[in-house]
Amino acid sequence: MQFNIPQFIDKEDKIVGPFTAKQLGWMFGGGAVLLVLWNMLDFSGFLVSAIFVVGIFGSLAFWRPYNQSCISFIFSLFSFFTKPKFYLWKRVPAKDAFGVKKTGKKSSDKKAELKIIKKEISGNKIEEISKILDSY
Repeated sequence: MQFNIPQFIDKEDKIVGPFTAKQLGWMFGGGAVLLVLWNMLDFSGFLVSAIFVVGIFGSLAFWRPYNQSCISFIFSLFSFFTKPKFYLWKRVPAKDAFGVKKTGKKSSDKKAELKIIKKEISGNKIEEISKILDSY
């Protein structure tokens, strides 16, 4: 039995030509703002403000920073600056190559601070480990 697996689920459906529903919504919103500005301002004021409106609504419709929509990027940026920062990492005392905690004090007798523990493994233990590894 074969099943069809959906592909390209991260892409939005194209509604009109190469435009998605969100892009059309942003373009109609920008057009509505331009219509209001056309009725409120004289022609030179309209041209200056139209440049900004087209830039803002064009970026909201078409610009995808870090492969996410511009509006979600703006909300993420806003929440990053407004929410308190919560760090999970806590500093632990550093250890040297032998596993001994380093202290902040400096002493001239370093041999007294280091304790090296040697573990001896017998031949029987090595054979047991070998048998366990060979059985898998």
